[in-house]
Amino acid sequence: MRRELGEGIELDDDAARIDVDAVHDYLANESYWAKGRSREVVERLVREAERVVGLYDGDRQIGFARAFTDGVSLIYLADVYVLPQYRGRGLGVELVRETVDNGPYAELRWVLHTRDASELYRRLGFGEPAASLMERRRD
Repeated sequence: MRRELGEGIELDDDAARIDVDAVHDYLANESYWAKGRSREVVERLVREAERVVGLYDGDRQIGFARAFTDGVSLIYLADVYVLPQYRGRGLGVELVRETVDNGPYAELRWVLHTRDASELYRRLGFGEPAASLMERRRD
């Protein structure tokens, strides 16, 4: 799948096109959730994900999302970002919509963690965080 969004921006779910260096740079240096993550880990996460979607301005990687699943009942959305200079244009909504609604796992139960983009996810059908969620963190 390749989809034009206008002004030279496009979505693409070709894992071979993902610029692992660009994704690693953002995740390890800019994100709050993956600060310090090694390049080797990012490369493996991209390679082993069931679904990755890149957001591009020409050849430049400007956004990313990945998902992994048990293949039957649950899929987890992770590492979603759009570079700051491209935000506020609806690109994040399109990135998540493409990843969730237009992929092979659209009918599964999707989950994610976020502390700063709840409104974006609500617009795409995600509800309020469940009180029953338990998490074991290692950081």
